[in-house]
Amino acid sequence: MTLLAEVQALLDRALAETGDPAVRAAIGDARRRLGEPLRVAIAGKVKAGKSTLLNALVGEGLAPTDAGECTRIVTWYADGPTYAVTAHLRDGSTRPLPFHRVAGAVRITLDRPAEQIDHLEVRVPSARLRRHTLIDTPGIASLSTDVSLRTTAFLDAEADRPAQTDAVIYLLRHMHADDVRFLESFHGDDLASGTPVNTVGVLSRADEIGGARLDAMEAAARVAARYAADDRLRRLCPVVVPVAGLLGAAGATLREDEFRTLAAVAALPMADVVELLLTADRFGGSAPGRREALGRLGLFGVRLSVRLIREQKVHDSADLAAALTAHSGIDRLREVFAAQFVGRSEVLKARSALAVLDEFIDPGSALAAQAERIRASAHEFVELRLLHLLRSGRLPGTQAQLAEMDLLLGGAGGAAYLRLGLPADASPEQIAAAAREALARWQTLAEHPFSARELRTAARAVTRSCEGLLAGVA
Repeated sequence: MTLLAEVQALLDRALAETGDPAVRAAIGDARRRLGEPLRVAIAGKVKAGKSTLLNALVGEGLAPTDAGECTRIVTWYADGPTYAVTAHLRDGSTRPLPFHRVAGAVRITLDRPAEQIDHLEVRVPSARLRRHTLIDTPGIASLSTDVSLRTTAFLDAEADRPAQTDAVIYLLRHMHADDVRFLESFHGDDLASGTPVNTVGVLSRADEIGGARLDAMEAAARVAARYAADDRLRRLCPVVVPVAGLLGAAGATLREDEFRTLAAVAALPMADVVELLLTADRFGGSAPGRREALGRLGLFGVRLSVRLIREQKVHDSADLAAALTAHSGIDRLREVFAAQFVGRSEVLKARSALAVLDEFIDPGSALAAQAERIRASAHEFVELRLLHLLRSGRLPGTQAQLAEMDLLLGGAGGAAYLRLGLPADASPEQIAAAAREALARWQTLAEHPFSARELRTAARAVTRSCEGLLAGVA
């Protein structure tokens, strides 16, 4: 029986044994979530670029990026047959809301104060939203305490209701104590028993690092690597990816008139180009189209585009759009997203469902015992606990052993080639050979009398992961 099937059977049993309407509603919702797309929230401080990043991930300018009334409300973006907006009110009722599109963004007309709305749901026909629902949250550390509390209550694993999301993309600009405290509150009590890898960090607005110079993304990559190596942050957010959200969003939605504006600048004498690109004010000026291009691409994006056009590395809007996407870091984030979230969606959804069950059942009941048995015996949960121990520096071993263990446990993603450190086009024969070699190494380590007890226990789990890889190939 698969992990999700086990959890589903346990929730069905809990529904059959309870008559409390409120408990039945909560457990029934958790049961439905198992069959729904993974819920991934995008969180961070005010002006961190959350809406811009969401647009870049979806490949469409859906979320408004200005400070409108709706930015104070948690907003879900999910796949649907047609565009539709629904308000979920705090009294439990729902109602459709009118909306219109402005430059692609969905502008929602609220018919009541934001305080009366629990969250908004925007349905969009989108292939990229079929496997996961993206949730845009209000900024934390907002001047409005109520706005910050909306996000904290939505994501906090220790709030009155279980967290409504399975995973989080957390946007950092400069690492502050507030960021660490927020991530700790999201993980809640799991810090004591092993935090699942359900958070990816994004060094947002990375193009602004280093004054939007042409080497800004390289500088941002170095900053992101320092963040990822920080001991306290690593156990909460083990991967940090630098992303220029404006470039990613512009790459997905670049217009022909914008390309012509940039090409006209690139065609000017070099001295004029240098003068124009010195500051945002000089480039924006009063020339038609330049201010709009600056708002869409940012100064770094404008500088990069002009250089690419001038050096004839791009020849039309499609070429430039692809280049902007490649430089933005959004493709790397999608790879990490797929590896960390989509690749382990079953265990993340199972974890969320069991957390709901924990809220409503007696800790000494047979249901609680069964839930604990699933957590203890399901290898997916074992892997996540070991990854946390490893990344917290609580497992002995050489640097090479710990690095290989991280990979084999799925730290870089659940796919077989990722676990074995092979290229994406590795053949089944190559995967099987590498898995057999890894299995032999870790079996020896698990049985070696001089291995530390904690390392032997971890090695036995790694051998099971290797056996699973071999079974998958077979």
